[in-house]
Amino acid sequence: MIGVGLIGTGFMGKCHALAWNSVRAVFGDVPAIRLVHLGEANIDLAERRAAEFGFEKASGDWRAVIDDPDVQIVSITTPNQFHPEMAIAALEAGKHVWCEKPMAPAFADAEAMAAAAGKVGRVAALGYNYIQGPAIRHIGRLLAENAIGDINHLRIEMDEDFMADPAAPFNWKHAATSGYGALDDFAVHPLSLLFILFGRVARVMCDMSKPYATRRTETGSDRVVETHDSASVLMHMENGVAGTLQVNRSAWGRKGRIALQIFGSAGSILFDQERANEFQLYSTSDRPTEQGYRTILTAPHHEPYDRFIPAPGHGLGFNDLKIIECHELIKRIGGEPARLIEFADGIEIERTVHAMARSFSEQRWVEVR
Repeated sequence: MIGVGLIGTGFMGKCHALAWNSVRAVFGDVPAIRLVHLGEANIDLAERRAAEFGFEKASGDWRAVIDDPDVQIVSITTPNQFHPEMAIAALEAGKHVWCEKPMAPAFADAEAMAAAAGKVGRVAALGYNYIQGPAIRHIGRLLAENAIGDINHLRIEMDEDFMADPAAPFNWKHAATSGYGALDDFAVHPLSLLFILFGRVARVMCDMSKPYATRRTETGSDRVVETHDSASVLMHMENGVAGTLQVNRSAWGRKGRIALQIFGSAGSILFDQERANEFQLYSTSDRPTEQGYRTILTAPHHEPYDRFIPAPGHGLGFNDLKIIECHELIKRIGGEPARLIEFADGIEIERTVHAMARSFSEQRWVEVR
């Protein structure tokens, strides 16, 4: 049996709770899951969420979750700046950790998290659930089979519109304590796809911008926005492939777009997370009279789609990807190979983000090292 603790009950906290509640029913090959202890800053909210999510205990102090002897693994879903202290404390207490991305606003804190994970020998995984999608997994297989030849260019974008409204009030993601902005808030997601499919980024040239320089506070005054909602990056991968990354948190009409374009010597592949259950494949091996992009719908033969639905074309969602990630985490804890980005690899994504920020600050190409 696995005893689970959860710190944080917002969007991602509920997502983790749904995954823990569902993983055994979906996959069937994991130990029984016991939802032991939930922590939230407000005890009334903690007790309410514990009842809703199915946790046995609730606390208004996150340390109580980590100190609970019945907890073997801690899900951390708090704002970014709280990740380092919580993750390191959990690891030093001998717990496994499942922490949402990014690791931390400051690179030194991310390094400390990775060092703590390496020292104690516990599994410490990051919440990069987009790498788990059946379509992304199959794209990886096609690349391994050299289906579109030698890769010569990559383009990847992530756009959402949750900060597109200039009248939206100042919130914690506009403060410098949360990080750089779009770069570490969600550019880490497309970087996780690049990492899992192609490896590390070697060199970057970055520009960032603020669509809105100020936001209204709750008191009605204007406050300077301290983070950047958009960024454009030129990059070279360690394998020699060149590419671009563009991210925007103020892109009206975009809801959850991660658009990946992969161009090779014998074809190309297109994927968009807003249409996560399909991808497009172009192959020069087709007859010239029939060449064109083919839409591939995910189906039971695209693992692990079959664990959810026995019929093709019905599609998986965001929370399903989190269930898959939870299953991979449990496999890793059990000593099996798993498709995860752990702290030791996640630090490379953090290093890339900080290199991008340094490039913007210094207005030059920067080596990622």
